Amino acid sequence: MTDKHVSSSLNLLLRGADTVYSADELAVRLGKKKQLRVKIGLDPTAPDLTLGHAVVLRKLRQFQDCGHKAVLIIGDYTAMIGDPTGRTKSRPVLSEDEVDANAKTYLDQAGKIIDMSVDKLEVRRNSEWLKPLQLKDILKLMAQMTVARMLERDTFAKRQAQKKEIHMHELLYPLMQAYDSVMIESDVELGGTDQTFNNLCGRDLQRNAGQLPQIVMVMPILVGTDGVQKMSKSLGNYIGITDTPTDMFGKTMRIPDELMANYYELLTDLCEDEVASLVDAAQCNPRDSKERLAKEIIRQYHSADVADKAAEEFRRVHGGGGGQGLPDDIEEWQIPVNLMSDGRATPVDLLVSCGFEQSRGEARRIVAERGIRLNGKVIEEATQPIEIKNGDVLQRGKRRFLRLVIS
Repeated sequence: MTDKHVSSSLNLLLRGADTVYSADELAVRLGKKKQLRVKIGLDPTAPDLTLGHAVVLRKLRQFQDCGHKAVLIIGDYTAMIGDPTGRTKSRPVLSEDEVDANAKTYLDQAGKIIDMSVDKLEVRRNSEWLKPLQLKDILKLMAQMTVARMLERDTFAKRQAQKKEIHMHELLYPLMQAYDSVMIESDVELGGTDQTFNNLCGRDLQRNAGQLPQIVMVMPILVGTDGVQKMSKSLGNYIGITDTPTDMFGKTMRIPDELMANYYELLTDLCEDEVASLVDAAQCNPRDSKERLAKEIIRQYHSADVADKAAEEFRRVHGGGGGQGLPDDIEEWQIPVNLMSDGRATPVDLLVSCGFEQSRGEARRIVAERGIRLNGKVIEEATQPIEIKNGDVLQRGKRRFLRLVIS
C-alpha cells in the first residue's frame, strides 16, 4: 500500500466519524501497512437490526474494503446483563434461550452489509471467555476500575442525580465489553457515541494487559424517522434492515428534510459534493432528494430494480392525483364471524380487530382525525356500523392497507 493509498484510506475511514481516539494513531497504524483487527460488538437483545446499526456496520465494511479484518463479537453473554447505556432504569435480564434466538438472525442481517468471507471476517461469541471466568478473575477485572470513574459515566451520573437505582451487575457491563477487546487483541473498536465510555475502557484494559491500546472510532447516533430520538424499534421510529422495499421507501420519505444530509452521509456512498447539491433546496427539490435517498438505501438491501419499482409504486399510491392508487400487493385479512351483523361492522371494531389500532380509544381518535378510509372514502363516524363487502380495502393513513375477506 503506497503512501497515497494510506492517505486515501484514512480519508475514507474518517468520513462521517464523530470522534476518533485518535486519528493520528490510526494514521500511524495504517502507515505500517499491517492488517488491523477491527472490532464491533452487537448484543442480541432484539431479533432485528435497523439502519441505526447499519451506520457502524457500514464503517466496518469500509475497513474490510481497505484490507483489514473485521471481528464481529456477538455479545451473547453481555446481552444477558444488558447494556445500561442511555437507560434511566435497569434493562430486564434476558434468558439464554432469548439471547440465542436473537443471535441467530444477526449474522444473516449483518451479511447484507459486511463481507462474510473467511479472510475478511472473524465471528466470536463473548461467552467463550466470559462464561469460564471464576470469581477471582472477576475481582481482578473489577480492580482495574474505580467506582468514581465508573460513576462519571453519564448514564449512571443521571440516575444518581435522579435518585434512581443502579444495580451492581450494571457496573460490570463496561468492563466485560472492554475485556472483549483484550481477548481478541483488537486494533480498532467501532461504536456509536453512546458507547464511547465502554470503548475507552477497552483501551485501559489493553494497556494493563501489555497490549497496544485500540483506536476508538465513534460514529454518530442515527436519529429516527421522527426526527427527534435515536432510531429504535421500541420507539417505532426505525427503518429495519429486513423491512420490505415498500416500507423502507415509505419510512424514508417521512423523515424531516433536515435529516437528509445526515442520512446521506451515514447510509450511502455518494460523494460529499453530490450530497451537498442533493440537500440544497435551491438545487434539488427536497421531495426528489428524499426519493433518491430512499432508492439508495433500498438498493443496498435489495437491488436497484427493486428500488425503482418501490419508487414507482410510492408515486402511484401517494403521488399526484391525491394518491388514489393502490399498492400491487395488499395483505388480505379475514373478518371474524362475530364482528359483523347483517353485513355491517363498526369501524372501531374493525380497526382494533385487524391490529391497525391497539385500543378502541386510539381507533376513535384516528377516525376523528380522518385517517381511515374504506375504498378510498374517508370514514367519518367511529361507532356507526358500515356495510362491508368481500374485497373492500381498508386504509389507515397513507401506507397501510388491508383487503377485507368475508368468510
